[in-house]
Amino acid sequence: MTENAYPLRRPRVTVLPVQDGDPPYRLVEIDGEVAGTAAAMTDVLAVAATAGIRINDLDDLDTVRWVGGDKLTWKRH
Repeated sequence: MTENAYPLRRPRVTVLPVQDGDPPYRLVEIDGEVAGTAAAMTDVLAVAATAGIRINDLDDLDTVRWVGGDKLTWKRH
């Protein structure tokens, strides 16, 4: 049997690495599709809310996946 008995669960919200811009921003994906941009944590909450997703804890890895930094990363390094 090659199927995994315990499928990996991915959070519905993924925040991608910081992009150059004025101000710098991060793309926000919902279910693998780009749903908006965020220049701050509150923008991530707003994009998710527009998609009907309520985020209670931005540190909950079952809810949000942060790529290229965490919730405090809003500038390119």
